[in-house]
Amino acid sequence: MIGHMSATEEDQQVLDRLQLRYQRVEESLAEEIARGRRSPGSRLPPERALAEHFGVSRVTMRRALAELERSGVVSRDARGWLVAGSRIGEPPNELMSFSEMAASRGLTPRARVLGTRVRPATIDEAETLGLAPGAPLFELQRLRLMDDVPILIDRSSVPLALAPDLVEIDFSSASLYSVLEERHGLRPSRARFSVEAVAADEHQAALLDLQPGEPLLRCQQLSEDETGRPIELCEMVYRGDRYRFRATLVRAGSGSAEGPDGLG
Repeated sequence: MIGHMSATEEDQQVLDRLQLRYQRVEESLAEEIARGRRSPGSRLPPERALAEHFGVSRVTMRRALAELERSGVVSRDARGWLVAGSRIGEPPNELMSFSEMAASRGLTPRARVLGTRVRPATIDEAETLGLAPGAPLFELQRLRLMDDVPILIDRSSVPLALAPDLVEIDFSSASLYSVLEERHGLRPSRARFSVEAVAADEHQAALLDLQPGEPLLRCQQLSEDETGRPIELCEMVYRGDRYRFRATLVRAGSGSAEGPDGLG
């Protein structure tokens, strides 16, 4: 007696073959990424090229990519697919410099100085920092990278009277927090922090390898020393896919413990 396979069984076998195919592609691409052949933040080839590379259809390739996106291995933007970088963020309730945060993750921090200048404090800045309006501020603007992946743009403003030699320092390699503490005894110990979502403008998008209009997190931070004296105002603009904000919230009447992931 010759057995015949039902249409349902045939369909199931086709589905099983398709599933095995996309899973093989998913595993192979994940292995390439894990071995460091494709670095975090790097762009993947177009879907058509990837499908040819793995010898599968674009439908199968797209399914494999979707699964990798779900597991956080790859991400997608307006221009295509890229290797996902782990989102950075400080441990709750801990204030860390960018260099300290990178080192704690075994990553190499790098800074590209976009500009430095001495300028008068605005009325709002003077009030926040406890200065006379027009008092001189040292302003430092940098693009910050981890393992050569752009993470954020920051702009720090420090009262010049607290650290007059800041204008002489190369901040492409030096940490602002380290300079303040080691040279001037100003140890940032607390920060008031706020965060909001904004859209990238053309300048920000170009620096952070984004398209204009893509999401950013803009953070405002006021750092204080151990006596509560304000020592730095900082605005940080993070890529939305490379930063995680965490905080500890305490119910009223139980004390307070604020823990933003701000960087100085």
